[in-house]
Amino acid sequence: MLKMKKVTDTYDLMVYTDGGDYFGDIEDTIVSGNKVFGWKIKATKNSFLSRVLGNAKGVIVPHQLVKSIGDVFIISKNAIPTGGPSESNE
Repeated sequence: MLKMKKVTDTYDLMVYTDGGDYFGDIEDTIVSGNKVFGWKIKATKNSFLSRVLGNAKGVIVPHQLVKSIGDVFIISKNAIPTGGPSESNE
């Protein structure tokens, strides 16, 4: 059964990858027309994003990479940013 949820009810929900890593928290929604285009996810303390991004505040994840929305967000591991400051060019 499909359950509807208000966009404002998703703010500050914890976001996890489908691999089980804590990714960050929902900060805002990007709406285009009457459809959700993407989600702004903020890098919080001890999150995967804070380790990968360094001083950046967060990322925008396209809605197509969201797998599930409930008590937490589940996103595809394809949303993980690559080429960040922690990766070396060896």
